[in-house]
Amino acid sequence: MTSGPTLPQHPADTVLLAFARAVRAAGVRVTADRERLYLEAVRTAGLGDPYAVLVAGRATLCASPQDRVRHDQVYEAWFGGEYARMLPSRPPVHTKPMAQLDTGDGQGDSGDDDAVSAATSRTEVLRHRDIAQLTLREREALARMFGGIPVRAPVRLSPRLRRARRGRIDAGATLREQVRRLGEPGPIRHRRRAPRPRRIILLVDVSGSMSGYADALLRLAHRIVQSGSPVEVFTIGTRLTHITRALQLRDPDRALIAAGEVVPDWSGGTRLGEMLAVFLQTWGRRGPLRGAVVVVFSDGWERDRPEELGEQMRRLHSLAHRVIWVNPHRGKTGYEPIQAGMAAALPHIDDFLAGHSLATFTDLTEVIAHA
Repeated sequence: MTSGPTLPQHPADTVLLAFARAVRAAGVRVTADRERLYLEAVRTAGLGDPYAVLVAGRATLCASPQDRVRHDQVYEAWFGGEYARMLPSRPPVHTKPMAQLDTGDGQGDSGDDDAVSAATSRTEVLRHRDIAQLTLREREALARMFGGIPVRAPVRLSPRLRRARRGRIDAGATLREQVRRLGEPGPIRHRRRAPRPRRIILLVDVSGSMSGYADALLRLAHRIVQSGSPVEVFTIGTRLTHITRALQLRDPDRALIAAGEVVPDWSGGTRLGEMLAVFLQTWGRRGPLRGAVVVVFSDGWERDRPEELGEQMRRLHSLAHRVIWVNPHRGKTGYEPIQAGMAAALPHIDDFLAGHSLATFTDLTEVIAHA
C-alpha cells in the first residue's frame, strides 16, 4: 500500500491541525508546540506512508499509553478505518537467520561485536549532531539519551560552622569536654564550614529564532531539575514564565507538555533586556539569584535596545556567583558574536559556551559543576 490517508480537498496543514485538535478534544493534552512538531514530523515522513503518519502522531502528540489509545481511535475515525486496521501496531522485527547465528567458531561473536560497535558509533555521531538538523527519528533517539547526561550541583561553603575532624579549633566544645572529664586531658574539638549545593538558575529563550532548540533545552532543564539540585527554570521571550513546577514531573514528555501549557509565548518575539529586568526585579537582590549559577540559553537576538540588555546583564553579573551564556551557534564554523545583543552581553559573561548538541550539553553540566 503506497497511498496515504485520504485527505479532504484542503491544504494538508489545515487538515492535520484539525486532526491534532480532534485528538486534544478526545482528552490528550496537545499543546501548540506539539502541533508544530506534528506538522514537521508528517512533512518529514511524508503523507504517502500511512504508517509514518500514524507513528508521527504517536511520537509528537502522545505522552502515555492512554494517550496513544485515544490518538489511534481518533486516527481511525478521522482518516478512515481501513488504514488503521491494515497497519501493524509496531514495525516488524527482522530476526537474524539461523545460518548467521553463532556456530561455535567465533564468527557469531564477531558479528555481534561489529553490531555493537556500529551502534556505539551511531550513538556517538548523534551526540555531536546539530539538534536543529535532526530528523524526527533522530530526535526521538536523542530524547532517550538525555537521561545519561551527568549532573552535579556546584557547591558553596555554608556560613555556619559544624563539628568536624579537622579545621579550626572549637574552643567552646573543647573546654566543655575538659569540664566533663573533670580537668583530665581530652580530645581537641574542631569545626569547619560545611559544603552546600549552590542554586542553579536556567533562563531558556523560547523565541522564534530558538525554536529548533527549545525542546532539547527544556529536556536538558528537566534533566537538571530531576538531579535533585536546587534549580529554578524560567522561559524568556516576550514574557518571563516560571516553569520549575512543571519540570518536576518525573516523566520528561509529561513535563514538557506541562511546561508547554504554562508558557504563553512559544516561538514569538524576543525582548531579552526587558525580560531580564523583570527577572531581576522579581527574583533578584533578595531572591534566589544572589550567589547562584545563572545559565542563559539564547542566540542573543535582541530586537529592541541592545544597550538595555547589556545593562541588565551587568546587574545580573553583580548579583550572581557565575554567569554562563549558552548559544547554539557558538560551536558552528565561522560564527562570530557580532549581533548587537550578543556583543552587549559578552562583557558580563563568565563562560560563553556552545549549545547545539548533546555533547555540548554534557560539557555545560561539567562547567556548572565546577562553577
